[in-house]
Amino acid sequence: MKEAVVAPGLKVEIIDSPIPKPNADQVLIKVHVSGSNPKDWKVPDWRQVTANQGDDIAGVIEEVGSNVTEFKPGDRVAAFHEIMAPHGSWAEHAIAWQHTTFHLPQKTTFEEGAAIPLAAMTSAVGLYARLGLPQPWTPATEPIPLIIYGAASAVGAYAVQLAQRSNIHPLICVAGKSQAHVEKLIDRSKGDVIIDYRDGDDAVVEALKEAAGESELLYALDAVSENNSYVNLSRVLAEGSKITTVLPPSEEYQIPPHITQSITLVGSVHSDAKDFGFVFFRYITRGLQEGWFRPQPQVVVPGGLKGIQTGLANLKAGKANAIKYVFRIEETEGIQ
Repeated sequence: MKEAVVAPGLKVEIIDSPIPKPNADQVLIKVHVSGSNPKDWKVPDWRQVTANQGDDIAGVIEEVGSNVTEFKPGDRVAAFHEIMAPHGSWAEHAIAWQHTTFHLPQKTTFEEGAAIPLAAMTSAVGLYARLGLPQPWTPATEPIPLIIYGAASAVGAYAVQLAQRSNIHPLICVAGKSQAHVEKLIDRSKGDVIIDYRDGDDAVVEALKEAAGESELLYALDAVSENNSYVNLSRVLAEGSKITTVLPPSEEYQIPPHITQSITLVGSVHSDAKDFGFVFFRYITRGLQEGWFRPQPQVVVPGGLKGIQTGLANLKAGKANAIKYVFRIEETEGIQ
């Protein structure tokens, strides 16, 4: 099969690889569409490795392991591939664990499916496993102000949707030129607001305070974790508050001691949070079917696996505003 690997320096190569075999608890998926994430261009340089970095799979089950009861060949699925494990989504076939695989409703396209797994689960882990907010099946019964910094990003937009489902309001959303996307997701009748980070750090801090009103700000999900985002949040979060970031804060900055800080590592659903991942991926299927969970808009990069070079370059250049870059594997030259 054809497979794409990325080397340090953002060099993508298409190679021939054997079709992998699933173990007892895995599934083999014929990949129709693969997604992409910012980590895909960062990890090769961070770790100096050459590998298939694709983790967002959408396609059809081709083979299942002996312990798999929930899926069968022919099922339409999406899946979150284990980060840094072999047999990722940038290939004709990929491997996923059964607990991080989930059914796609017929009305959900493979392009939409490929835009979901890693980012959506990052949002769920951040909101519920790290911040400890009320889960959707036991929704909040009183106001809980929540700051979502980077609300137009995939992680941010999915966090907005899950928080809505948990009846968490007001949502204080920080975004830039993609505010129109966030506007479609919030409920201003419940106090939700959008703050423009382009107004500058001081203006953002004042707007956050104004949005909180008389309420203490106790929860923040930082889906940016760069460009002073957590610094601004630290200026408004109250005693006993919690912040979770998607990247480690700079070593040059210390989160104040009155704030409990955590890092949201989505890979935890492949280690110590397997049950959490199992439950929320199935809940996402329900949300897709019922219509309250909407995939981040997609841009299909032409060329299949050959398009990954362009997609990653665009991600690195910061061009992915309120969209996910996806790749149709069948468009790859040489694939029948």
